[in-house]
Amino acid sequence: MTSPTCDCIVQSGESSQRHLLCDKATSRERCVDIPPLTVLLGHVTADVDLFPSSLSSHGGGRESRGWSNHRRSSLLSPALYLHAGLYPPSAEISQTNCRLLELPAMADRGVELSALPKEVRDQLAELDLELSEGDITQKGYEKKRTKLLAPYIIHTPVEPPPKNNVQPPAPSSSSIHGPPPSSSSRYRERRSRRTHRNGGTRDDRYRSDIHSEAVQAALAKHKEEKMALPMPTKRRSTYVPSPIETRTPPDSSSASEDETSVRRQSSLVVPAPLLNPSLQSPDCWINRSAQGSSTSSSASSTLSHGEAKPQPHNQPQPQYKPQHQPLYKPQYQPPPQHQPQHQPPPPHPAAITDIMAHGRIAPPENSAPPSDVTAVILPARGPRVDLPSNATVRGMSRGQSRSSMMETADGRINLQRVPVNSRVSTKIQQLLNTLKRPKRPPLTEFFTDDSEEIVEVPRPDPNTPKPEGRQIIPVKGEPLGVVSNWPPALQAALARWGATQGKSPALTALDITGKPLYTLTYGKLWSRSVKLAYTLLNKLGTKNEQILKPGDRVALVYPNSDPGMFWVAFYGCLLAEVIPVPIEVPLSRKDAGISQVGFLLGSCGVGLALTSEICLKGLPKTPTGEIMQFKGWPRMKWVITDSKYLTKPSKDWQPHIPTANTDPAYIEYKANKEGTVVGVAVSKVAMLTHCQALTQACNYCEGETLVNVLDCKKDMGLWHGVLTAVMNRIHTISVPYSVMKACPLSWVQRVHIHKARLALVKCRDLHWAMMAHREHRDISLVSLRMLIVADGANPWSVSSCDAFLNVFQSHGLKPEVICPCATSPEAMTVAIRRPGLPGAPLPARAILSLGGLSHGVIRVNTEDKNSALTVQDVGHVMPGALMCIVRPDGPPQLCKTDEIGEIIINSRAGGTMYYGLPGVTKNTFEVIPVNANGVPIGEIPFVRSGLLGFVGPGSLIFVVGKIEGLLQVSGRRHNADDLVATALAVEPVKTVYRGRIAVFSVTVFYDERVVIVAEQRPDASEEDSFQWMSRVLQAIDSIHQVGLYCLALVSANTLPKTPLGGIHISDTKQFFLEGNLHPCNILMCPHTCVTNLPKPRQKQPVGVGPASVMVGNLVAGKRIAQAAGRELGMIDDQDLVRKHQYLTEALQWRAQTDADHVLYVLLNAKGVAVSTATCVQLHKRAEKIAAALMEKGSINTGENVVLLYPPGIELIASFYGCLYAGCVPVNVRPPHPQNLAATLPTVRMIIDVSKAACILTTQNLMRILRSKEAAASVNIKTWPTIIDTDDLPRRRPPQIYKPPTAEMIAYLDFSVSTTGMLTGVKISHAAVSALCRSIKLQCELYSSRQIAICLDPYCGLGFVLWCLASVYSGHQSILIPPFELESCLSLWLSTLSQYRVRDTFCSYSVMEFCTKGLGTQTELLKARGVNLSCVRSCVVIAEERPRLALTHSFSKLFKDLGLSTRAVSTAFGSRVNLAVCLQGTTGPDPCTVYVDMKSLRHDRVRLVERGAPQSLPLMESGKILPGVRVIIVNPETRGPLGDSHLGEIWVNSPHNASGYYTIYGEESLQADHFNTKLSFGDPQTLWARTGYLGFVKRTELLDASGDRHDALFVVGSLDETLELRGLRYHPIDIETSVSRAHRSIAESAVFTWTNLLVVVSELCGSEQDALDLVPLITNVVLEEHHLIVGVVVIVDPGVIPINSRGEKQRMHLRDSFLADQLDPIYVAYNM
Repeated sequence: MTSPTCDCIVQSGESSQRHLLCDKATSRERCVDIPPLTVLLGHVTADVDLFPSSLSSHGGGRESRGWSNHRRSSLLSPALYLHAGLYPPSAEISQTNCRLLELPAMADRGVELSALPKEVRDQLAELDLELSEGDITQKGYEKKRTKLLAPYIIHTPVEPPPKNNVQPPAPSSSSIHGPPPSSSSRYRERRSRRTHRNGGTRDDRYRSDIHSEAVQAALAKHKEEKMALPMPTKRRSTYVPSPIETRTPPDSSSASEDETSVRRQSSLVVPAPLLNPSLQSPDCWINRSAQGSSTSSSASSTLSHGEAKPQPHNQPQPQYKPQHQPLYKPQYQPPPQHQPQHQPPPPHPAAITDIMAHGRIAPPENSAPPSDVTAVILPARGPRVDLPSNATVRGMSRGQSRSSMMETADGRINLQRVPVNSRVSTKIQQLLNTLKRPKRPPLTEFFTDDSEEIVEVPRPDPNTPKPEGRQIIPVKGEPLGVVSNWPPALQAALARWGATQGKSPALTALDITGKPLYTLTYGKLWSRSVKLAYTLLNKLGTKNEQILKPGDRVALVYPNSDPGMFWVAFYGCLLAEVIPVPIEVPLSRKDAGISQVGFLLGSCGVGLALTSEICLKGLPKTPTGEIMQFKGWPRMKWVITDSKYLTKPSKDWQPHIPTANTDPAYIEYKANKEGTVVGVAVSKVAMLTHCQALTQACNYCEGETLVNVLDCKKDMGLWHGVLTAVMNRIHTISVPYSVMKACPLSWVQRVHIHKARLALVKCRDLHWAMMAHREHRDISLVSLRMLIVADGANPWSVSSCDAFLNVFQSHGLKPEVICPCATSPEAMTVAIRRPGLPGAPLPARAILSLGGLSHGVIRVNTEDKNSALTVQDVGHVMPGALMCIVRPDGPPQLCKTDEIGEIIINSRAGGTMYYGLPGVTKNTFEVIPVNANGVPIGEIPFVRSGLLGFVGPGSLIFVVGKIEGLLQVSGRRHNADDLVATALAVEPVKTVYRGRIAVFSVTVFYDERVVIVAEQRPDASEEDSFQWMSRVLQAIDSIHQVGLYCLALVSANTLPKTPLGGIHISDTKQFFLEGNLHPCNILMCPHTCVTNLPKPRQKQPVGVGPASVMVGNLVAGKRIAQAAGRELGMIDDQDLVRKHQYLTEALQWRAQTDADHVLYVLLNAKGVAVSTATCVQLHKRAEKIAAALMEKGSINTGENVVLLYPPGIELIASFYGCLYAGCVPVNVRPPHPQNLAATLPTVRMIIDVSKAACILTTQNLMRILRSKEAAASVNIKTWPTIIDTDDLPRRRPPQIYKPPTAEMIAYLDFSVSTTGMLTGVKISHAAVSALCRSIKLQCELYSSRQIAICLDPYCGLGFVLWCLASVYSGHQSILIPPFELESCLSLWLSTLSQYRVRDTFCSYSVMEFCTKGLGTQTELLKARGVNLSCVRSCVVIAEERPRLALTHSFSKLFKDLGLSTRAVSTAFGSRVNLAVCLQGTTGPDPCTVYVDMKSLRHDRVRLVERGAPQSLPLMESGKILPGVRVIIVNPETRGPLGDSHLGEIWVNSPHNASGYYTIYGEESLQADHFNTKLSFGDPQTLWARTGYLGFVKRTELLDASGDRHDALFVVGSLDETLELRGLRYHPIDIETSVSRAHRSIAESAVFTWTNLLVVVSELCGSEQDALDLVPLITNVVLEEHHLIVGVVVIVDPGVIPINSRGEKQRMHLRDSFLADQLDPIYVAYNM
C-alpha cells in the first residue's frame, strides 16, 4: 500500500486494511507530491480512499503554485490515487463547477483560452453567463460555444484513451480555475460571477456532483437495452391539470427546514430517453414479440413452475447477472433496419405459436360479442347480460386448466374475439417482457405444503459483509469545566444581566423585508418576563382559586416571525415555575399532524395556551367568533401575553429562582416516524448543563453577536439562540423563515452589517444565500468565527458546505469556521465540530460503500464507484458526555469498530423522559448497553439519540442517517435521504419540484416496501413523468440495490406540509395507505421488490396408490365424504305420480278436477295483478298454441321450438303448448330492445345451435326480430318460422301428444356459464317429474300454499319454479319479473307482506338490489306497513358458492321489518343437475364453517375458528333434495375422498339431466360428465360431475329422521378457478379482498392473462380516486392471497358484465379488456 512513513491508512483493531482517515499534517505533507487532477472528476468516486484528507489549502481561490505546476504536467493513475489516500478537495470540485462534464470535449481540445482574442473571451464569458441564468439551453450553449471556438481548434489525431480511462487534461486546465494574468478586468468579473452563480445553482441539500455523476453512470448502463416499460393507459379526463397560471406552484422556497426547491440549470448530461417512441406502437410491439421474445407464458414471475422456459433458437439464453448489475434488462431486439415501418417482418414460428396460444383468433369485424340480456339491474349498471364467448360449448373436461379451455377443441367452438394486435395485448406483452429477467434473491426450490411459514426466507448470502473490528470502547468528551461565575440556574443569569447590563441588546427581530423591527434589551426582557410570571401566578382566575400553579404545563403558541413575544413567554414561564410547551401555530382544522399535536397536549396535561394578540386574531374561528376546537385537542383557555395586558407586580413580589434541580424546565415537541407527537421533558439542571457544555464547546464569550436562522421554539434554535445566548449575554439576531423566503441572503447581510461572530443555519440557508449571492458583492464574512450547520449530520450536507465555502471564501469566509453538528430532541447536542485554528487542516471525509452501509458495516468503497456516500464528521462528543454506539434493533449491544449503530449518550445535559408516557420513556432514556454476551457493561443509563453513525479516528463522530429515516427492506437498511438524493440526481427539472419529495416504507406481505411520492410540475407531460419515474427506478436499483415498490407523482401543492414548509412524511404515508393521495401518475413495481413469496407449488403426479385403500365406508381412515337427501318415495296426492307420469297429464287433470284454482298471478311494477291463470285457462291457452304450431308451423313431433317471451304467463302457456304438440321447447331470453347489438347474437346462436324449427313469441318481439336494427347484428332473412301467439284463433289440437317413454326429452335448458360457455342440457320427462316431486317434498308445497318468485324464468331452477312446480304441486305462484324492481324497488318485499307469503325464491341480483337500494329506507317501509314476519323461508337460487356477506346484510337490514334471521338460505344447482340442494321448511338451519384459505389453495380443507387469520366463512348450500346422493371425488384420480376433504361434487339422482344437447354427438364428454364411475369403491353407480369443488362435513345437528346431518359446502366452480404459482384460487375470494380495499370500489372482477393476474375494479367515487386504488389493490391481493397483481384496470360502474343470476361473466370481461373495448379510466401495468 503506502510507505510506513505515510500514515494515510491507519490500522484499526483486528481489521488491518479497514477504514480510517488521515487528518494529520504529516500525511498531507507526505502525500502532497502526488497531485490530484481536476480532469479525473468523472472517476473521482472510484479512486479515492475511505477517509482522504480534504487538503483545504487548495480549495477555492487559494491555490499553491506547486499544485498549479503539477496540474499541468503530470498524470495520476487511479491506482496511485487510491493508494495515496487523496481526494481532490471539494472546493476545487465546486470551482470547476463540473462544467468539465458538460463542455463538448472537442470544443476545448487544443484551445488555450488565454490565447484567444479578447472579443472571443468576452463572448464566451457572456455565453457562460446566459447559461448560468437559464437564458439559453445546454444544447444551444454547446452549439454557440463550438462555433466560437471552431477557428481556433488545433486538429490533432485522436488517440484511443488509455486503458484506465483517465483522460489527459486540457492544456488550459489552469485557466479553468482563474483567468490568466493578461485577461481583462471585465473578464475576471464575469468569470467570478459565473463561478459564484453556478455555486448558487446547487440549490438542494441533496446536491452532489459526484452522486449525480454516479446516477448518470448507472443510468448509462441501461442506455443500451432501452427499458421497455408499458406506459399506463389513462382516460384524458382523469387528470386534467388546471391552466398553469391558475395553479400556485409550490413555493420556490417551499422546502423549509430540510428541503429546498430552487430551480437550477442542468449540469448533467442526460442520457437519451429510455423509451424509444417507436416502441410505443402496437405493431412494433407485436413485431418484437414475434421476433424474439420467449413465449409469453414463461414471461412472468407468477409462473407456476420455477424453471425457465426454453428460448427460441435465435436468441441467446438470458444470463443471470451479478448482484450489482441493473435490474431492468428486458430482452430487446430492434426491428431490422431495412424493413419499412409499416410492413412488419414475418414472425418467427415460435412467436406465432405464442400468439396463437395466448391471443384469441379474431373473427370478422362486424360480429360483436353476443350476449343475452335481462333487465334486472342496478340503475347504473345497464342491462345485465349473459354473454357467451362466441360459440357453443357443450361442456368441457373438468381437469382442464383455464388456458387449455381457450384452445379450439374438437366439437367445441370457442372463438374468443381478441384482435391479436390490440393495444392492451401489446401492453401486456410489453409488461411480460419486462418481467423476464431474473429476480434478485434467487428463490429456493420447494414450497413445503404443510409449513406454517408463508414467507420465503431468502437464504443468507455468503458474500454479505460482516463487521470484523473489535468491540467499541465508549468515547468520553472532555470534562465540563467549572467556571466560577456560572449561574446556579438559567433564570439567575437573566436576572443578573437584567440588573447589571439592562441596556445590552438581547434580541433583534426583523420585519418581512429583512430590516430590524425592534431590539429587546436584557433589561426589557427581564422586566417583561417578571410581569408575565406575576400575571400567570396571580391574575388568572379568582384570588382564592388561581388557574395556574408551579409545575403546570402551558402551551406557547407564537409564530416564528415574533421571537420577542416568545422569549418573554418562555422566560416568564421559567420564572413562574410553570412548564412551557412550545408548539406551532395551528392554521386550520386540516393542518398536517394537527390531531397528533392534540395528543401531545393531552399527554402533557395542557389546558392553557399563551399567545400574542396578533396571533390570536389569525387563529381559525367558528362562526360565533370563538377559537375553533382543533381535531384531537383538549379544551384550551387562551391567554394574551402582550405587555399592555400584563400586570406590574408589587414592589415586594420577586420571582422564586431556586438552584437548578431535576424538575422539568420545559417540554420540547418531537414527531416520530409514525407521526405521533411526543414531548421530551428537559429538567432544569439538564437545561443549565447543556448551556454550559455548548458555551465550552463553542467557546462563547460575553457580548458576542449571533445570527440565528433556525426556529427559536425548538432544537438548536432554542438551545443556542434563546438559552445559551442569555447565559452568555449574547446579542441574537433572529431571521425568521418568512424573511428568508422574501430575501434569501438576509442572514448573510446581517452577519456583514453586525459583524456577527456566530451564525446558526441549515444547509437550506447556505443554498439560498448562494442563489441570491450575485445581487450583493460587497458582503464580508470575515467576522464569523463559527458557522454552525444544524443539519450537518445529514450525509448530504457535505456538498452544501463545500459549495458555500467555494462561493464565499472570496468574501472572507474561513474554511475552519464551518462547524457541522449532530443533535436530537432526546439527547440534545450529541457532537459539534469545534471552530478550528486559522490554517489548520480541515477534518477529513469518509467515502463509504452504500452496499456496506445497507448491511450496517463501514467499508471502503472500491468495487462500484456509483454507490458511494461521502460524509463529513460532526466533530467530537460534547463536554462532560459519554458516548457509545449500539445496534439499532434488538438489545442495545455494543457495536464493533467497523459497524454502523445508533449513537447513545450519557450526560447530565439531555432529555429526561417523554412527558406523560412512562412506557415509551424506558426504552429511550434508560438504555444500559450490553456486550456481545448480553452482559450489561455498567449501570449508568444512556439516552438513545436516534442517529446512526460510527466513531472515526481521533474520536471524530460521523453520522450516516437517522433511525426515523431508516427503511429496513429484506434485512438491509436504506436511508430515506440517500434515496431522495438518488431520485433528485436523475435530473427532474421538467418533471417534479426538487424539494417536494417524500420517501417512506409501508409494510406489505411481511416486509417493508419503499414508496416515493413527489409533486409533479403542472406543465410536465405524461411521457416526461413516466420517463423520469422509470429512470428513478433504474437508478435506485443500480445504486442502492433495492427495488422500489411504488413511485407516485401528485399535483403541485397537494402533499401535507410541516409548519416550515417541508413535507409531512407520516401524513403522506397515511394518505397513501388510506387511498387519499390522489396521484396523477403512479408506477407500481411489485415484481421487482417482492422476493419473499412462497415457492410455487409443484403438483405431484396423481395415481391411485396404496394410500387410497378403502375399508367399508372409510377412505384412508376417514368416513367417505358422501351425503344423501331423504328417500323420494311415492306420494299419496291422489296418486298423482302413478296416474300422471307427465306434466301435460298433470295439467289436464288439474283443468278437469280443479278448473278455477288460480295457479299463477303476474304482478306489474305497481304491485297490481296484470294477469292470472287458473288451471283451465292455462290448459286452454296451451291447446290454442299447440294447434297453431301444428297448423302454422307444420311442426313434426320431437322438433325444437324456441320460446322468446318476457317473463310472464304467456311463456308458461307456450311451454305447455309445445308439450301438447309433441315438440321440445327451448326457452330463450328475449333480446334487449335498447341493446340489440350485444344481446341479439346470443339469441341467434341458441336458435342455430338448437336447430329450432320455429320461434314462438309476441308481436312486439317479432317486429324487433325483423327490424333494421336487428339486421345490423344478425342475418334476419334466415330466421325459422316465427309465430306470434298474441291473437290466436280458438282452436284445439286434434290430439294431445303423449310421449311413448318418460326418458324422452321434455325440454332443452340453455345457459351461459360465468366462464362464457353456452351449454344446453337435455331434461327428460322423468327428470321433470322427479325434480318437481323432490321440490314439493322439500318445501311442503300443496294447493293451499302460496309462493312468491322474483327470478328470471329462462334456465335452471328459476325456470323450474316459474313454469313447472305449480302445475305439478298445485300451489299458487305469485310471479314478480325482476326488471319491474327497477321501477319500484320495494315491489318484492311489499308483495311478501301484502300476500302474507311464507316461502319466496329470488336471485342474488334481486337481493343485492334490495340491500343497496332499500338499506336506508327500512323506517319508511315500516311506516308503509311492510311486515316480513310471515316469511318462513327466503331461498336464493344460484349456481355458485353462497354469498354469505350479502345474505347476512340482507337479514340484518330487514330484521327491523320482522324478517327472521333464520329465513334466508340458498340453493345449489349445476348444468348436470338443476337442483342439488334447496333449503326446505324442515331440517336444521344451514350451518357455517370457517376454513383456512391457504389450505383451500392447496386443494385441502382445514377448519379453523371464527376470526382466525386467513379464514374464509362458508355457508352450507341448503339441504340435499330428496332422492339426491352426492359424493366428493378427487377430480384427477376419480377416487372418493374422506369427510372434510375438498374435491369435485358428483351427484346421482333421478332428475339428473340426460346429457349435453350437441349437433354431433360428443360421446366422450357426455360419458365423462353425465355417466361416469368412481375409479374404486363403488364402481357400479353412475354419477354426473357438477364441475364444482366442495366438501361434505358431518355436523352435530340432527335431520328429520334423527340421523346426524351431513352438510354440503360448495367452494366454487372448477372452470372458474385460477391456477397461479401452482395453487388454485377462486376469483370470488380475491374480488372480496379487492372490494374491501377502498370505499370507492363498487365491484371488481379478476381473471388471468398469460399468467398475469388482472384486476378490474369499478370506481364509484370521483375519477381523481382512480389512481389511489392501484397501490391499495396491489397491497391487499399481495397481503391476503400472496399474489402479485400484473394489471389493474379501473373502469366506470356497470362495466363488469353480470348475468341474470347476478354472476360476473369474467371471461367476457377478459375478452372486452383484451380487445380494448372497456374504455377504462386508468390501466396500470405493475412491473
